[in-house]
Amino acid sequence: MSVALVYNNVSVKTDELQELIYGCARNERGAQAKLYHLFYPRMMSMVRRYFPEQMQAEEILNNGFLRAFQKIESYSFKGSFEGWLRRIVFHAVADYASSNTKYKENVLLIEKDEFVHKDHAGRLYYNDLINLIHELPEATRTVFNMFVLDDLPHKQIAKALGISEGTSKWHVSEARRMLKEKVEKLNLHLKK
Repeated sequence: MSVALVYNNVSVKTDELQELIYGCARNERGAQAKLYHLFYPRMMSMVRRYFPEQMQAEEILNNGFLRAFQKIESYSFKGSFEGWLRRIVFHAVADYASSNTKYKENVLLIEKDEFVHKDHAGRLYYNDLINLIHELPEATRTVFNMFVLDDLPHKQIAKALGISEGTSKWHVSEARRMLKEKVEKLNLHLKK
């Protein structure tokens, strides 16, 4: 049975996807280009959550795809190919972040989390929140995205970025504090 997959208005049947994967394993440039263009939008969206700067995100994504093409023979056709590719690209993001010295700062203080009042946050749209997250310092944004958006535990974040669990917790707390301030500065108070 063949199932059609649609990504970014590009339709491909599962047997065609399988042929693309086999073509990539044979190092066929055409198959690699088609697979790259097929999954580029979703993978770039994931990378840009961590690194919103286009050139930086392109570099990280291309490293992720290069790793995927080098390891594509290990894909066993169990589970979704997109999930397999997403894990490889995520590791490229984590490797880039851990090689950046900004993430290795040791911070000893952990602030208590404070939450933004739901009236304030309720008036923001998703894209507005993402834009506020993009304004966070790079290290804090990366840890916050891993914890909140990707639902990773602090232990896994710490291991991926080469930091302590305490530093990971501090970055999440700092991100929440900074986001709370940014939302409150938008003056979204509801009339009482």
